Amino acid sequence: MTSADQPVPGHTDGGPASAEDLAAIELQLGRTPRGVRAIAHRCPCGLPDVVKTAPRLEDGTPFPTLYYLTCPRAASAIGRLENDGRMRLMQERLAEDPELRAAYTEAHESYLAERAEQARRDGVEPLPEGMQSTGGMPTRVKCLHALVGHELAAPGTNPFGAEALRELPDWWDKGPCVCVDENASEGDEGTDRS
Repeated sequence: MTSADQPVPGHTDGGPASAEDLAAIELQLGRTPRGVRAIAHRCPCGLPDVVKTAPRLEDGTPFPTLYYLTCPRAASAIGRLENDGRMRLMQERLAEDPELRAAYTEAHESYLAERAEQARRDGVEPLPEGMQSTGGMPTRVKCLHALVGHELAAPGTNPFGAEALRELPDWWDKGPCVCVDENASEGDEGTDRS
């Protein structure tokens, strides 16, 4: 199985995070996660690797990243693509290819609609019109982490996320990136195995 072939949920709203999921996410991020609304995608190892987040933090501060990549191994692999200049090449193609530009704009519009729907579900004001969506969309390729997170959460939506995903190694092949203690629901911490 390659990273492009890994299982994806049938719908972006993959269900609420369990106490064990939240414990894993905290270990992955190295901090308490904020505004988690659902597990948007699970790694083949079974742990969350993308979460769906609230469009506004508890204090009302806008948080534009709806799909947040949590897996440190995936993030590291994506960072290597970014360091290799992949975004610059994608940006050049975006400027030259009208079909690619249209698909990327469609991904942006879909992202904004999904984020507005989450705000409605949360009973908060949607983010201001004109606020960024994610990863530089629709005119720039700025953050592959965000674009891959979007593609994992909504397969077939983000052309640059899908392209980057195809180029990634199988980040899960060494097993889970963190080990969550069986007592996670009681607040015990696990151990990072990465």
